[in-house]
Amino acid sequence: MRARPAGPAAPLILLVDDAEDLRTVLTGVLEAAGFRVVTAASGREALRSVFASRPDLVVLDLGLPDLDGLDVLTRIRDMTDLPVLVLTARSVDRDKLKGFQLGADDYVTKPFSNAELTARISALLRRAAPSRAPASVLRDGPLVIDLQTQAVTLAGAPVALTPTEWHLLIAFVTHPGQVLSREQLLELAWRDPLGIGPERVKFAVQRLRRHMGWQPPQTSPIESVRCFGYRYRGAGWRAN
Repeated sequence: MRARPAGPAAPLILLVDDAEDLRTVLTGVLEAAGFRVVTAASGREALRSVFASRPDLVVLDLGLPDLDGLDVLTRIRDMTDLPVLVLTARSVDRDKLKGFQLGADDYVTKPFSNAELTARISALLRRAAPSRAPASVLRDGPLVIDLQTQAVTLAGAPVALTPTEWHLLIAFVTHPGQVLSREQLLELAWRDPLGIGPERVKFAVQRLRRHMGWQPPQTSPIESVRCFGYRYRGAGWRAN
C-alpha cells in the first residue's frame, strides 16, 4: 500500500487492484484529476486500508488474488457506507446485478477511458456528499462506536480501548453471528499480522472482554467456539 502527496482537502480515493502497472497508471490519472490516492494490491490490504486511511471512495477491482472482490465489497459494506466504484473485466449482467445487490454504487468495465473513470468518481462523490453524516456510527443495542472519533460507549458510558482492542471490537461488531478463526481475526484486527502468533488473539480477546465489562466469559457477547475461534452474539445478548 502506498500513498502519494496531494492537497489536504482533496478527496481520498482507495484504489484496489492487483496489477501494479495499472495501479501506477490510474494513480497518476486520479492525482492529475485532483484526488489523493492510496492503493492496495489485495482484498485483505484493502480492508485494512478502509480502517487506516478512511477514504472518501473506493475503486475496487473484482479480480483479486486472495479474496473475491464481491466478498471484499460485502465486508466494506459491513463497515461503512462510503461510495464503491467496481472496476472489473467481467461484463456478465448477472455479475453486475450481484455487485449492485451487495452495495456497489457504480460499475466500470475494462477497457475504459480515463475520462470515464474520473467522471464517474466525481459523480459518486457529489451524490454522496449531501447525504453522508459527519461521522460514521456503528450501533449494536447499548453499544455505540463512532468510527470518526474512535469513541466507544456502552449504555452511555465511555469505554477506553487500546488500538488493538478497537480493531478487534470492530471486527466482531461487523461480523455478528459469524465464527471467526484466530487467523481471520489476525487479518481483520492487526494491520500487519506477520510474526504474530494466533495465541496473541486469545489474550487480546480477554483484555477486550475485561475493558468492555463483558465478564465472566460465559455471559459475554464474545463467545469462545471450541476448536474454531470466536463468535460475536451482539452487545444486547444475555445468558439464559
